[in-house]
Amino acid sequence: MTYTIEKITTLIGARRYGNTDSNIGFLLTDSRSLCFPEETLFFAIKSERNDGHKYISSLYDRGVHNFVVTTVPDDYEKRFPQANFLRVTNSLEALQRLAERHRDEFNIPIVGITGSNGKTVVKEWLYQVLSPDHFVTRSPRSYNSQIGVPLSVWLMNDDTQIGVFEAGISQPGEMLALRDIIQPTIAVLTNIGTAHQENFTSMEEKCREKLILFHDAPVIVYNADDNIVSQVVDASDYKGERLCWSCKDSKAPMFVSGIKKGETSTTVCYTFKSVEGSYTIPFIDDASIEDSVVTALVALQLGLNADTLKARMGQIEPVAMRLEVKEGRHGCTLINDSYNSDINSLDIALDFMSRRPDHKGRRRTVILSDIQQSGMAPADLYREVGRLAKERGIERFIGIGPVISDNAELIDIPEKFFFNSVSSFLDSTVFRTLRDEVILIKGARQFGFDQITDLLVQKVHETVLEVNLNAVVANLNYYRSFMKPETKLVCMIKADAYGAGSVEIAKTLQDHRVDYLAVAVADEGATLRRNGITANIMIMNPEMSAFKTMFDYDLEPEVYSFRLLDALIKAAEKEGITGWPVHIKLDTGMHRLGFDPEKDMERLIDRLKHQNAIIPRSVFSHFVGSDSDDFDNFSARQFALFDKGSQQLQAAFSHKIIRHIDNSAGIEHFPERQLDMCRLGLGLYGIDSRNNHIINNVSTLKTTILQLRDVPAGDTVGYSRKGKIDHDSVIAAIPIGYADGLNRHLGNRHGYCLVNGQKAAYVGNICMDVAMIDVTGIPCKEGDSVEIFGDHLPVTVLSDALDTIPYEVLTGISNRVKRVYFQD
Repeated sequence: MTYTIEKITTLIGARRYGNTDSNIGFLLTDSRSLCFPEETLFFAIKSERNDGHKYISSLYDRGVHNFVVTTVPDDYEKRFPQANFLRVTNSLEALQRLAERHRDEFNIPIVGITGSNGKTVVKEWLYQVLSPDHFVTRSPRSYNSQIGVPLSVWLMNDDTQIGVFEAGISQPGEMLALRDIIQPTIAVLTNIGTAHQENFTSMEEKCREKLILFHDAPVIVYNADDNIVSQVVDASDYKGERLCWSCKDSKAPMFVSGIKKGETSTTVCYTFKSVEGSYTIPFIDDASIEDSVVTALVALQLGLNADTLKARMGQIEPVAMRLEVKEGRHGCTLINDSYNSDINSLDIALDFMSRRPDHKGRRRTVILSDIQQSGMAPADLYREVGRLAKERGIERFIGIGPVISDNAELIDIPEKFFFNSVSSFLDSTVFRTLRDEVILIKGARQFGFDQITDLLVQKVHETVLEVNLNAVVANLNYYRSFMKPETKLVCMIKADAYGAGSVEIAKTLQDHRVDYLAVAVADEGATLRRNGITANIMIMNPEMSAFKTMFDYDLEPEVYSFRLLDALIKAAEKEGITGWPVHIKLDTGMHRLGFDPEKDMERLIDRLKHQNAIIPRSVFSHFVGSDSDDFDNFSARQFALFDKGSQQLQAAFSHKIIRHIDNSAGIEHFPERQLDMCRLGLGLYGIDSRNNHIINNVSTLKTTILQLRDVPAGDTVGYSRKGKIDHDSVIAAIPIGYADGLNRHLGNRHGYCLVNGQKAAYVGNICMDVAMIDVTGIPCKEGDSVEIFGDHLPVTVLSDALDTIPYEVLTGISNRVKRVYFQD
């Protein structure tokens, strides 16, 4: 659904500055998440640590023209001539008010879920059991905050039949705004625990605050066996239907008459409004059982029959980032429960760990960070931690953080170790001795527990690849000179930025405001995110095993087949994701990957329209021969196919879908085919593929002379005696070999390097780590520099000698070769 900027101005009671016509379909509060600038309304929200107003200029340059602000920028008409500024008293309240007005447009069942734990699980399981029959809009991930809830509710559209939204609070006074935004027809309380307890004087106070969500709801759902909850509900003036559940009271609307745990599953028997039923879930921990009861109750209330519920509950899947079991190194099994870090969830995770049948007979280890926002005194908190760990049979305890370390004596586990930081733990012998054990990894996200499985080893090597960042910028600007100012640009930094090192190249490109970065696989994108890259990142060869990585790190996959499309939709739905941007690839003649624009478009559009997990951000294809005039007729046919298919896709959607087909050669050769965006690949790294010439050299591979040796005529050099010497020679050994990316086919005088500016041929077979070169007659000494390719020896000379392309030479440089970055 979209709103005109005039309508939004009225809905939020703003004063408008600027008169550009706009339709708004997307709301933005974090500039790093920008995806659809043309239809985005940015709310410049001020917080204790940040101010959204400082991102207005960069967002405007990236195509955003609509802003909700508390202060209109000076000289806005001159600085931002196409912008609309909607001035309000409070940007956050304006966001919430807009979401509330949007909610008013819907007369459908809305489930609002609050509680200390289990909100996300119940929400996701409701989606899993209801979505086969209904179009369900739900909160993405854990969007349950003062900002997250309005962004979630905004996702409802004309197709939505049921809404399921979380509401989380951390202090008094927050729930009222969330209630007005969600306006639930069924309000659910999962439980009351100790999370964020420090901001409440008692559990009763927290319960009363959460129950504000219930006030106007026709139906409320809660656990009647929880005395605090029951007392607070009874003391309230609630007038609607009390749809409580109980394991004790057979007269409760939902009576759980039996719970039978097996080794890997649990069967729950119940009576719902006098109708008996049962279901089996593939989980055994108490939290999952409780969450399943809530899920079943709400689903039955929404009209799901008992038989259908039974079938679907047996197929429910675990929610991402909750009790994930993974195989680790050195025979270890890892249980990842870094989703939250309160004492209740620790108990749940320990219970899960102790019940897993495949863990029997191996040592149980816990790695735990400081527990924050517990509301408990540290001594009481960590005494309870020690008690839980001991009861669950933990044999080795590893605590990370200053507070848990200060309370080490309270944790009564014989083998225990404490560290102030993750880095100190990774440097310890304790980390290196983790073998053949079950490890529960549970830590607050700020501690960076994702590093625990990544032991970084500094690589030392005398061979280096020098990367000239100024040359990268010069090449970028060279190709931009062929482009229209409004044309977007995606820069290819796959294969570690063609061997140049993706992180530094990405930082440079981000500073120069390219619109997209593109990598081959998700791990490359995750590396960029971990190193502070916030630009949009496209994944060109997404692997189905890496969907979670893409979601975790905000990476946008290419989609080229129905198999990949269906798998991605399923994975996104499992994660609770709505509207994830993807890039549709059409095969117009490369015949590598892509949908057929003549045969697949109707089916593709139909599949995309009947789901809301993903959304097409761009559609593209790839010229086969833009680097040669000989293929111009074929390129014209390719463009015609792409133009028709992409126009057909765009016509099916109201939002703007970026179209792009020009690659590096196409930018220069087909400027009329720039469309909305171009892709810059090899040209960025200084090589013009149309003539194989260097534009501005980016990468120089250098090494040093290790040793000089006089070799008499008649001797040989290297393995298999291939390097025959026909005259007395001086042979130098250099520390670079085929393991570094120096191709063996250059050996035996098929190629050369430069020593002090003079050609030195490779002699004999190139070894794994060393090569020998003939420096006879060249003034040199041990330690002198040797240029393998670079400013004076173009990489194209090597690729021509090898009868290949520069791509292969550049991307073949091993990661053990140190990258050195500089600016002229």
